[in-house]
Amino acid sequence: MQKIKVGITQGDINGVGYEVIFKSFEQEEMLTLCTPVVYGSPKVAIYHRNACGIPTNFNIVPTASEARDGQLNMVNCFGEKEIKIEFGKASEEAGNAAFVALERAVQELGEGKIDVLVTAPIHKNSIQREGFQFPGHTEYIEQRLGNGRKALMILANERLRVALVTTHLPVCCIAEHITKEAVMEKLVILDKALRRDFSIDNPRIAVLALNPHCGDGGLLGTEERDVINPAIVECFKRGIRCFGPYAADGFFGTGNYQHFDAVLAMYHDQGLAPFKALAMEDGVNFTAGLPVVRTSPDHGTAYDIAGKNVADPASMRQAIYAAIDIFRNRQRYDQAYENPLRKQYYEKRDDSDKLKLDQTEE
Repeated sequence: MQKIKVGITQGDINGVGYEVIFKSFEQEEMLTLCTPVVYGSPKVAIYHRNACGIPTNFNIVPTASEARDGQLNMVNCFGEKEIKIEFGKASEEAGNAAFVALERAVQELGEGKIDVLVTAPIHKNSIQREGFQFPGHTEYIEQRLGNGRKALMILANERLRVALVTTHLPVCCIAEHITKEAVMEKLVILDKALRRDFSIDNPRIAVLALNPHCGDGGLLGTEERDVINPAIVECFKRGIRCFGPYAADGFFGTGNYQHFDAVLAMYHDQGLAPFKALAMEDGVNFTAGLPVVRTSPDHGTAYDIAGKNVADPASMRQAIYAAIDIFRNRQRYDQAYENPLRKQYYEKRDDSDKLKLDQTEE
């Protein structure tokens, strides 16, 4: 099979991005799986490599189109510019460096020069500037390459997949964004992603409640009764096998998540806190719902250990694996459904007369 070209952004240069990238490609076997292209600064990369004592070499290219198989390639996004590195510190200069590399990578992803994108962690405050006024990578890539489609954040490993209805919102604003339409929209995207991106036929999705104890019949909130349950019922009628709502604490505490292919959480910490407790070492953040494939490690910049050669590359390596797998799964799915046969039967959930009308006209 043709090697997939994986673009990788440098992320925040004061964090562990370069360390986990270089460690991921210490193993030569990784270069047999893909052609990696890092977007960043060779000078910064060498500084990190020397600080951590990592022997991984790289090949500098002007664009991903000239990347060489069997080597770790780097697109120089900064020329000969000197960039100040301060391990463990958020800075405007580091934020700008992260943005420049990301912008170039997204541009080449849109041009088809790379097949998938893996993003190293950024500091969400220091990267804010003209051109990037978003809560994170997910929203930025949705705006740049979504073509009107809505993104869905999914955290995944081999044992658990957690998606979010709302992502980077203040806690005080969450409830007003939990609407029937929002829950249904995310369920539709999640169901399609499980089928197309993860190759799961007829997936089962668990939906979490917003309030403690599922609202206790309205005593602790009415979102479950008025919003979440109606969304589940409507989506189930449409053929999406979704169940709930489940109280989040008991759902994870009893291991009930093991009976489902994915979990839809209502907000960031509700889904990510248990996920990271169960899958911190090999978890991957995947942006579903968009025409492009983007993954990232599920950890942050890790300022406290930057430059100390103690960062674990497992999550970065898994993010690369996941991007490759999802890209191939999409190819297989699209090929299988490219020319579907005309439906010749009625489904119980189809209460329309469209199929009957079509057959009568024939």
